[in-house]
Amino acid sequence: MKKSLAAVAFAAVTVLALSGCTDTGADTATEPSGSGELTKIRVASLPIAETGALWAAIDEGIFEDHGLDVEVVPAQGGAQAIPALLSGDIQFAVGQPFGPFRADLQDLGVVVVSNYASSLPEGKDVNAVVALADSGITRPSDLEGKTVSVNSLGAAGDLTIMKAVQDDGGDPATIEFVEVGFPEAQAQLDAGNIDAAWVPDPFMSKIVAEGGTLVVHPYQVTIPGLPLLVNIATQKLMDSDPELVEAYSTAMAEALDWADANQEAVRAAIVTNMEIPEAAAAGITLPKFTAELDVDALEQLAALGVEFGVIESKPDLDRLIKQQ
Repeated sequence: MKKSLAAVAFAAVTVLALSGCTDTGADTATEPSGSGELTKIRVASLPIAETGALWAAIDEGIFEDHGLDVEVVPAQGGAQAIPALLSGDIQFAVGQPFGPFRADLQDLGVVVVSNYASSLPEGKDVNAVVALADSGITRPSDLEGKTVSVNSLGAAGDLTIMKAVQDDGGDPATIEFVEVGFPEAQAQLDAGNIDAAWVPDPFMSKIVAEGGTLVVHPYQVTIPGLPLLVNIATQKLMDSDPELVEAYSTAMAEALDWADANQEAVRAAIVTNMEIPEAAAAGITLPKFTAELDVDALEQLAALGVEFGVIESKPDLDRLIKQQ
């Protein structure tokens, strides 16, 4: 049985975060600049290290060079950003693939316009299941019968964990998944409310550095190089303002290539925007930043979703994926 810790509260906070901070409602707007007019857009993104590429690229002026004034608003996951996309309160979102998967299965008109970041196929990956040193949890099969947190239920986190446990000889059906925001995971571990947590950096490295155990990189042992985050929009926006979608996609592709080649700038943006020490940011494992989607990996992820009953059927990837 899966349940959510304070899921309603998280949803309420997310809605407020996405719907506040602006007077423009569903419309984009322009303002004068030294080189012309900038189109204001709102982009939802998770408050995690991977967003450092977006923050840094904005500071570098890459989006301004493409005529865009970007406001980044926080979201807990891709699924939570979907209502704001559909209402027009935001124009784009950076989130996990399962939000768009479910939206497509409901024929909501959501599209994935590009990749954003992908996991690393070998070595230290960007997220992991971690546990406290005295938990006795050292390998995936040890998660059998345990309570494990993810940031969004029914997404790539719990799905790849179940697959990793199954492949290690454990029974994934006995795991109790609960929804906990990444920043709150360590407190929930310390309080004994959960046995293990699935977290990205900087939380992953911090917990391990303080004596915790890195149990498994679930993406890496199931679908190496799996897309972590994708850029999400709506078909309505693509039809009504294709120039805006093209400008965003072009700017984002340039931004991700630049970020992948300028990791120190990304780390500096993480320090500023997440308010963590420079030493902690220096130890963060960054993903592969790229706009190129691995469609085969997404197909494998969707197939696992069906196998484990996370979704009833595969999304129509030909309709969902509109790589720009």
